[in-house]
Amino acid sequence: MKIEIWSDVACPWCYIGKRRFETALAAFPHRETVEVQWRSYQLDPSLPDHYDGTELDYLSTRKGMAPAQVTGMFAHVADQARGEGLNFRFDDVVVANSFTAHRLIHLAAAHGQQDAAKERLLSDHFEHGKDIGSRDYLTSLGLDLGIGATELEDLFTTDRYADDVRLDFEEGRALGITGVPFFVIDRKFGLSGAQPAETFATALEQAWRDSRPPEMVSPVGGGDACGPEGCAT
Repeated sequence: MKIEIWSDVACPWCYIGKRRFETALAAFPHRETVEVQWRSYQLDPSLPDHYDGTELDYLSTRKGMAPAQVTGMFAHVADQARGEGLNFRFDDVVVANSFTAHRLIHLAAAHGQQDAAKERLLSDHFEHGKDIGSRDYLTSLGLDLGIGATELEDLFTTDRYADDVRLDFEEGRALGITGVPFFVIDRKFGLSGAQPAETFATALEQAWRDSRPPEMVSPVGGGDACGPEGCAT
């Protein structure tokens, strides 16, 4: 079973959804057969590499939301995050474009470290006030994941993986994805948003059943029956 998850590292519900999905996956009896692939999505591709302002400023000025509304939203999201063991600190969030961070996730995937990169970026962005648009920060993260300095230098001095990130965007649009997180199971089932763990569990079980061929039943006994050639007499 393959599960593709479109999300943005600048999306708070994507981190909450990741935790809830992981809770469901940990309890799934067939979890060893599940392949998870993180796909790129940007909530605001027009955002500059570094935005001179707080998350509150950004949402209230660029998104046209009233400051009081944004503050209330922060409180609600942070409360939901705490329920998943996460400590969101919106006052410390550094607003930055996430495109290069998505490129780093693709590079990490080539080293078998995709989930680790995704987890660190989300945690560092929402819990530790790190600048996900900073080359220094992303280099440090890459080194922590065991990626060589030469490869990281190449990432930042070329457009390596840029096309892969854009392809994720295009595939998401083709699937009708307009918000994240969005979970696609075997390209047959789609779940939008940070669903409760119970909903993810139900979806996993349903997808598993639907992907299994019907089991053959071994006949027992020789009772009278009908077949293509007629009925027993």
